Amino acid sequence: MAEFSKYQQKVIKNYYDNRESIAFQRVQELITELYLSEGKKREKHWASIALHLGKLGVKQATIDHLIEQDNPELIANLIQNLGKQA
Repeated sequence: MAEFSKYQQKVIKNYYDNRESIAFQRVQELITELYLSEGKKREKHWASIALHLGKLGVKQATIDHLIEQDNPELIANLIQNLGKQA
């Protein structure tokens, strides 16, 4: 395994310390993209949202339900509720 400099170690540590907030912000950005997209692009955004929601600790059954409904408003409400809890 490669040895990292102190700067690289700090960057890696900060990333893992802030991983949840990074995923939260990315889901917010993807919701906007989801409103504007159609077709294959929309499917790709749903896949990314599912990945990031998993990182936020959302249950897989909930994620599957959101994807099945294909309604960005439901995700926006979920994210709003998660933001209030944090």
